[in-house]
Amino acid sequence: MRDLTTGSIPRHLIRLALPMACGMIFQTMYYLVDLWFVTRLGDAAVAGVSAAGNVQFFVMALTQVLGVGTMPLIANAVGRKDRDDANLVFNQSVVWAFVCALITLAGGFALAGPYMRAVGADSATQAAGLSYLTWYLPGLGLQFALVSMGAALRGTGIVKPTMLVQIVTVVLNILLAPVLIAGWGTGKPLGAAGAGLASSIAIAAAVVLMLVYFVRLEHYVGFRRDLLTARWDVLARMLRIGVPPGAEFALMFLFTAVIYYVIRDFGPTAQAGYGIGSRVMQSIFLPAMAIAFSAAPLAGQNMGAGQMQRVRDTFKWAAILGSGLMAVLTLLCQLRPELFVRGFTEEAAVLVVSAEFLQTISWNFVASGLIFTCSGMFQALGNTVPSLISSASRLVTFATPALLLAQRPGFKLRHVWMLSVATMTVQAGFTLWLLSRELRQRTAVAAG
Repeated sequence: MRDLTTGSIPRHLIRLALPMACGMIFQTMYYLVDLWFVTRLGDAAVAGVSAAGNVQFFVMALTQVLGVGTMPLIANAVGRKDRDDANLVFNQSVVWAFVCALITLAGGFALAGPYMRAVGADSATQAAGLSYLTWYLPGLGLQFALVSMGAALRGTGIVKPTMLVQIVTVVLNILLAPVLIAGWGTGKPLGAAGAGLASSIAIAAAVVLMLVYFVRLEHYVGFRRDLLTARWDVLARMLRIGVPPGAEFALMFLFTAVIYYVIRDFGPTAQAGYGIGSRVMQSIFLPAMAIAFSAAPLAGQNMGAGQMQRVRDTFKWAAILGSGLMAVLTLLCQLRPELFVRGFTEEAAVLVVSAEFLQTISWNFVASGLIFTCSGMFQALGNTVPSLISSASRLVTFATPALLLAQRPGFKLRHVWMLSVATMTVQAGFTLWLLSRELRQRTAVAAG
């Protein structure tokens, strides 16, 4: 356990963010490795795997409920020096990780086919996506165990073990991808199914490594048999904080599904280009996300300790650092967007779509970074409803106009990207106002 209630806030942020960013970069690498090999299978495979990968947003909605419901409660308990409550929350998180894994597997196998038939541009795209999902679902189910253990460590101010586990499993995925996708050494390429299987094996290895760490090295929170039975009062505390962020990721699933739907008439080339561009964009977001994720436990511990000024200073420094990084990345994407996507495809038409998407969408990088930071602060404050309201507002401002634009003559892909930039900018301003109001209310309560 590391006490974050004293010492330099910028130093704490950087110390937490650097290993977290490294871990996130390596974690994202195995999506990009899979994508690189899948591009060799053709546009339909890329479009299918990308559309199927959108299901991860739905699973992430459930993992957010679990992770966000766990981390702030443990961080607050650490700030209060209440180790018993931290252990109770952790073990309840483990119980519900198991339940969520079962729900993911059952729901995923039942709904994968209808989903791909709804969003796939053609039968080849649908078949590739379904093949990928079938083998990736076990890995998605195992994600809940990783999230539970990782959230507990982050709440106690520890991030390096998670980073090291992610690095090891990414290396494993990189080794498995050419063997399973392309058939290197076996002569039996599995195609899109191999991409899903490689990721599932890597995630399973990560779960085993994290279990070993908790059993042998973690001392502040740990597995306790007497706490591994469902406690509905603790679940209510977790859901109160975790459900709104989970609903946010469900909205992201819907948001992305709307994009795939409105651009499907442009064919597999457009969907493949968007799939590559969006995966690269997610990787570019990692620096801002690492800072935002670091702000949450830092502000959470200080919230538990009743130090509201340090909570405010955490947001200030996280916003400055995150916005600065995103501004630099915006400039790079404006000057040479093709550098970020070249290498993932040899199809000129797909490359054009990816580069245009990245160049246009980069105008909302700074706004996205601010939204991530605000989301982390809402988690620390124990009220994540404003963040959900913010995300819901964007779905309303984007989805309806996008569906209407798609029906108009002269509709182009660029219109979708420009609409996304405009609505993200509006959302950032709205989210900052919501956070400012929440901080004023919390400060008034603490002062009274």
